[in-house]
Amino acid sequence: MRGGQWQVLYLLRGLVAKGQEARLLAPQGSDLLQAAIAQRLLARPLGLPALLSASYGVDLIHAHDARAHTLALLIGKPLVVSRRVAFPVRRGFPSHWKYQHATHFIAISEFVKRTLMERALDEARITVVHDGVPIPPRSEGAHREGILAIDSDDPGKGRSIIEKAAALAGVPVAFSKNLSRDLPEAGAFLYITESEGLGSAVLLAMAHGVPVIASAIGGLPEIVEDGKTGLLTSNEPAAIARQIQRLLHDRALLHDLAANGRERVEKEFSSERMTRGTIDVYENLGTRL
Repeated sequence: MRGGQWQVLYLLRGLVAKGQEARLLAPQGSDLLQAAIAQRLLARPLGLPALLSASYGVDLIHAHDARAHTLALLIGKPLVVSRRVAFPVRRGFPSHWKYQHATHFIAISEFVKRTLMERALDEARITVVHDGVPIPPRSEGAHREGILAIDSDDPGKGRSIIEKAAALAGVPVAFSKNLSRDLPEAGAFLYITESEGLGSAVLLAMAHGVPVIASAIGGLPEIVEDGKTGLLTSNEPAAIARQIQRLLHDRALLHDLAANGRERVEKEFSSERMTRGTIDVYENLGTRL
């Protein structure tokens, strides 16, 4: 699943754990729907008839993508919309209408909040709730080596740039489709992207105590404080290669980035904190309606 789908699953689990009645509608056959059903959460395929049925008696609807946003507006319930992407809101009447008629927006970063405000959305209608990840047990004794990156078919995720940078640095990079499985054995995590709302994969790496090198783009600098909780880089292969070599040749820096990154996620970017922040949005909205 992509990062946004994991966030929906984390939120659904968190809401249920806190005694909230939450129902998920997701596309038929999607990994998210299958994962939710496997975890015995209330979930069914998304469609207008299903939405009409599932919305009976609920207090509000929370939409997590553009299609859900559009369908939810047809129901007439209070609507919270999560905005995760870094690109600007589309121009034109249909998009303007959609964004003016949602009740409230959750932006996953200050950067994303600014993209919403650039389309004349009132700041009072936007709350920043950062994405969060589960905090795994510490594994300080684990043998860690090698550089890990995401195996993604998204052309904006920089695989070709990573491969060029790795060749310049003279180090191999492994590409993973299962970060939760592979991060505990990784020596470093490399995340290069052309656009990013926040970067939940980076949060997951930091939670595992893996030092991160990430693009200085979008919401990523809100997670990665250069030289303290990770290293930031431009998307030039030579610049990335320099950061790789810097990290691998400075064991003290590598250790400090790993420890500081883990601590930052524990304090500010846990899935527990994300769930609590989202419930606060729901409750504050309820007092105003």
